Amino acid sequence: MNLKSLVLCSDEKIVRVLRRTLGDLDIGVELCGDADSALRRLTRERFEAIIVDCADLRSAEVLKSARNAVCNKRAVAVAVVDAAISLRAVFDLGAHFVLYKPVSTERAKSSFRAARALMKSERRRNLRVPVNIPVLISNEKTGATMKVTTTDLSEGGMAVRVQGRHRPAGVWKVTFALPGTEASFDLAAQFAWEGNSTQAGLRFVDTASGAPAQLRDWLKRNSPETEPDDPPVSCQLTDLSLGGCYLEISAPFPVSTRVTLSMRAAGSELRAGGVVKVMHPEKGMGVEFFQTTSEHRESVEKFLSMLTENRGVLPELLVEPEGLELDPKPAETSTNPATSDDPLLTLFREQSMLPVESFLDELRKQRSLTAAAGSS
Repeated sequence: MNLKSLVLCSDEKIVRVLRRTLGDLDIGVELCGDADSALRRLTRERFEAIIVDCADLRSAEVLKSARNAVCNKRAVAVAVVDAAISLRAVFDLGAHFVLYKPVSTERAKSSFRAARALMKSERRRNLRVPVNIPVLISNEKTGATMKVTTTDLSEGGMAVRVQGRHRPAGVWKVTFALPGTEASFDLAAQFAWEGNSTQAGLRFVDTASGAPAQLRDWLKRNSPETEPDDPPVSCQLTDLSLGGCYLEISAPFPVSTRVTLSMRAAGSELRAGGVVKVMHPEKGMGVEFFQTTSEHRESVEKFLSMLTENRGVLPELLVEPEGLELDPKPAETSTNPATSDDPLLTLFREQSMLPVESFLDELRKQRSLTAAAGSS
């Protein structure tokens, strides 16, 4: 199944570039010439991407409205804007990616390669595999338990058969095993929706780094619509701390994208999950690591020490998207003592809205201070 995009644009030159670029990437184009027709389609059809030429306020409102359309709230949003418009204004509209006018084929291809990788991960996240497996649902606070059977399973949750039409509140532990494997899971979940009198939906929660790898692999193998993910993207590491990193990359992923990083240097390797906190188009992005376990923190510390001892070594780094966090938890609420005084994370959290060059200047200053402290 091809990825599908909705394009709202009346500029023929831009449309030609978009059609050529998206066609080369196997992304279908559904063109709308006015905002009203685009809004109607957004409420009736699912798209993996929504691309809007924000030439006027009415068109710009389409991006905001897309977030409220149930079937397209997870679509990747791309804004085509004049160079004079600030990044903050564009992101406030709900855009994930930005294309500045005049739109060139080279820039469009770079941005849409990154967008396509995210579109694939979002569609994979939404794919539901029909499967009937027993599940034990338990509530540690009340001691209540339920034995149910699934009707389908996805990275984000499952549909189950239940007795009676009700939706219990609170967080429940969901225990199940995957058919044909030795993998079993204990995941936190909430009842998210009710179907008919014998069906309900459970949404997994507190899986900050995404669905467990074994679950993702099983779903890929058993989904009839599975297509290969795009390969990881090569980028350059400029800054690394216990809590995060900054990467130079020509087509960075948007803020709130969950990513997986693979770093190699001097015989050492680090694989870490994180979420994008700062994004600068055509420049780079700042990633905050998921601090989920002490083992993970120790592995980051070990890799950081190795780079400190081998300052001439430039690590090989690959990044791949795992999906979007629609309602990310504010980073400021983190109480992890290992990162509470991390200067790099403080910069991400408190200075993310600085103009791009001002932010990069602050990053260079911080880098100089860190280098001076390390050499003293």
